[in-house]
Amino acid sequence: MTATDTRATAAPRREAAAPPRTSVLRTELRRGIGPWSGAAVAVTTLVTMYAKAPGWQSRWTDTTDMLHIVTGLLVGPLVLALGCWQGGRDRRSGTLELLSSVPRSPLRRAFLAVAPTALWPVAGYLSAAAVCLLATWPYVGGGPRPFLELVAADAVTLAALGTLGHLVGRLVRWRLTAPLLAVCGYVVFGAASRTYTIGFWLNPAVEHFYVWDRPVWWFAPAWTLWSAGLALAALLAYAAGTARLRLLALLPLAAAVAAAVPIVRLPIDGPWRPDPAAARLVCDEGTPQVCMPDVDRALLPDISRALAPFNERLRGLPGAPARWVGGPGALGPGDTTLPNPDLDAVRGELSRPDLYLNSAVQHLFSETCLSEDFSGPGVERLGEVHLAVSEWLAPTPENYGIPLGPAGQRYLDALHAKSPAAQRDYLARYMAADGCRPEEVPIP
Repeated sequence: MTATDTRATAAPRREAAAPPRTSVLRTELRRGIGPWSGAAVAVTTLVTMYAKAPGWQSRWTDTTDMLHIVTGLLVGPLVLALGCWQGGRDRRSGTLELLSSVPRSPLRRAFLAVAPTALWPVAGYLSAAAVCLLATWPYVGGGPRPFLELVAADAVTLAALGTLGHLVGRLVRWRLTAPLLAVCGYVVFGAASRTYTIGFWLNPAVEHFYVWDRPVWWFAPAWTLWSAGLALAALLAYAAGTARLRLLALLPLAAAVAAAVPIVRLPIDGPWRPDPAAARLVCDEGTPQVCMPDVDRALLPDISRALAPFNERLRGLPGAPARWVGGPGALGPGDTTLPNPDLDAVRGELSRPDLYLNSAVQHLFSETCLSEDFSGPGVERLGEVHLAVSEWLAPTPENYGIPLGPAGQRYLDALHAKSPAAQRDYLARYMAADGCRPEEVPIP
């Protein structure tokens, strides 16, 4: 066989395939404390949210608000410290010198090195947020959708904080920088969220309270650009090898400043505006009617049942309310404001109907007396009568409220001793009297 035939029959040699580019990023993501930082963020978020579950697991707004507070006040400082620790570890272990020998541009090396401390916290946070949203879903009765754009903006904030922490760890050689950075982040974010000053809404830990609001459409994109622009500008300024490349850092910095301007100019209410759909009243068929905002639709049956015994006594009496109304809307003729159910509601249900009924009765009979002459011996007696009537109609649960005094107890005993007809006659006279004039309020 000739040499030509031998070459023809030999198996063709395969050239070594170049490794895919994604393998470099995958290798970097597995390096250091990246996976552990994602797990730490997820555990911190879930444990904190679980401890506060009765307060947020009924409304989408409460869920996203609580996630935002946990992100800014606890998870944010934690991500700063984890990023700082990873950056210091790279410097101390000689990883920076090793990476500088790899034929990659300085910017690419910097982006790959920062990736674990920027991306893993985002993954951990989004996983925890998904769990919390799924936990809320079965108990939501109405109201707006979950504000997923705010959740995404918080995730970008964590990526930015991880990047900034990583750069601080590279630049500062002190080993206690990471825990000190976490403490400083917690103190600064927490203190700034309690004092309204210029730039108040640039703080990632600012709280929001009203469940019938929605954010303006541009806030989440502006916040994303603000936090991402700062982190990208710092990363470019650190990693650029030449002065010309460092000028590139001015572009994301300018974008961040431009995004911050409308946020700084927000009023004290911030980006939140009333949501007519969430505040729209939903009423039952009772007399008096019970009306709740749509966001609390799930609580309406429980509140109606809690008020039913009292409504039965009020039916047909002059001065009785035409409607019990909750929420932010203006009251109409004959409307009476319902107490806020937040303290008595857990997962879309009233946990203490007796306590809520007691609060509603006391709220109905409370008076705001603006007269400067509202003083004298009859005022103390009037207070005892009010307490006795409230206790008669809706007994205060044990370990709640103020005990009746001797006079109040006598009035209560007298009310219990009356016949049903006499009780109804007294209640009619009591409701017809002016609660700010002690001489007009009848004594039982």
